[in-house]
Amino acid sequence: MAEEHSIQQAKGVVSAINGQIAIVEIDSENFPKLNEILTCPTDPAVILEVFYESKAATYCLILSSPDKLYRSMQLIGTESELKVPVGAPVLGRVIDLFGAVRDNGKPLPPLPRVNRVSIYSKAPSLNIVKSGYNLLQTGIKAIDFLTPIQKGGKAGFIGGAGVGKTILLTELMHNITQSRNPGLDKDKPGLSEAKQIYSIFAGVGERIREGQELVQRLKESNVLDKTVIILGQMNENAAIRFRVALAAAAQAEYFRDQLKGDVLFFIDNMFRFVQAGNEVATLLGTIPSEQAYQATLQTEISSLEDRLISTENGSITSFQNVYVPADEITDAGVNAIMSLLDTAIVLSRSVAQKGMYPPIDYSQSSSSTLTKAFLGEAHFKALTVFQQLLVNHDKLAHIVAIVGESEISPENRLLYNRAKKIINYLTQPFFTTEQQTGKKGVYVPLATTVKDIEMILSGTLDNIPADKFMNIGSLAEAKII
Repeated sequence: MAEEHSIQQAKGVVSAINGQIAIVEIDSENFPKLNEILTCPTDPAVILEVFYESKAATYCLILSSPDKLYRSMQLIGTESELKVPVGAPVLGRVIDLFGAVRDNGKPLPPLPRVNRVSIYSKAPSLNIVKSGYNLLQTGIKAIDFLTPIQKGGKAGFIGGAGVGKTILLTELMHNITQSRNPGLDKDKPGLSEAKQIYSIFAGVGERIREGQELVQRLKESNVLDKTVIILGQMNENAAIRFRVALAAAAQAEYFRDQLKGDVLFFIDNMFRFVQAGNEVATLLGTIPSEQAYQATLQTEISSLEDRLISTENGSITSFQNVYVPADEITDAGVNAIMSLLDTAIVLSRSVAQKGMYPPIDYSQSSSSTLTKAFLGEAHFKALTVFQQLLVNHDKLAHIVAIVGESEISPENRLLYNRAKKIINYLTQPFFTTEQQTGKKGVYVPLATTVKDIEMILSGTLDNIPADKFMNIGSLAEAKII
């Protein structure tokens, strides 16, 4: 059997190295398959992945240290794609693209005690795809009321550097997972109690510090034991950053299909995934497309997004941070990601500078769930009235800034103040920023949020100053009613 295996193996030599790309000349009858791992017979630490093949040569991504490579190095095929460990042994652990532990804990057990699966798979067939009309409550008033997230949907937090995308993502991870812990308030529904919930966090090209802070927050929240963290951060080369998101998707698919659980999939940052693909395409010398992005941009994003869907076995609800370069929301890479999202939550730098968190830009944010079928009669009616007030508020804000609030008509002043109170009410302190702000985090159920906003819209609270509504939980907790 060993001899037959060796005959089938592809063999070649390194002919050139260009950054994270190795050009390999195949000198055997058998050519390696796309995405097959090549290694050196004398140095198993060398890991190359077949990325592109032409008549002249085979182009490989260098996933190990490029320093180990040299011209004429002998390579052999492994007849296998890159695989990552999955299942119970990786819960509560921080691993890298190759399954190596990065949390200073004990190494994972060797095969066969740990299952390993390929990071590549096809999207599920349409006959097993399942969708529903269930909303996933986050406990964050602004999101639950204005841009509700569908269970099994895709939500994106879109904004420039420093507007709070990572904080919002970790707050969501805390709130949704904690809301299902036994003994907590039953008015905090997360996912279905009938299924186990698992969280997958993919750190793609982000700061190393953020990974360490995330682990600490999850430990403090007692949710780390049901979470897998896989990192390929900014110190890694582009080839590794480009594959980490796919490895995390493989983790999510395993928990959905094999353990039949509900999965929360967090990725920070989708733009860095696009950026890594762009770096690889540049090294390959491919012809760029719009705004110098790779021509395969849409295919690369959709191949990942199409795997993050719900089936009969379980659901995958994904939360994706999307960095906006130079705050340019029309960037081609950002638009390509946004086109595949169900809910786009745009974060505004100008709102953040006013100290209003979460700093959501209500006019640019959108959600596919804003229908009566999803929201119900009361929520839909309150939201519709507020949206009308918000349009009027934005028009009047320019006049107020110039001549003052006292110069507008009494009727407009009343409507302007009601909208301002709701905008202030939709801010709240977060659990993940308690140490920085000194304010205790709050979780507000959606039903409470809708009732409170209905009360503000009705005019019962017109005599209370708008500042009283800033950074509170519910109106009852703030003793406004």
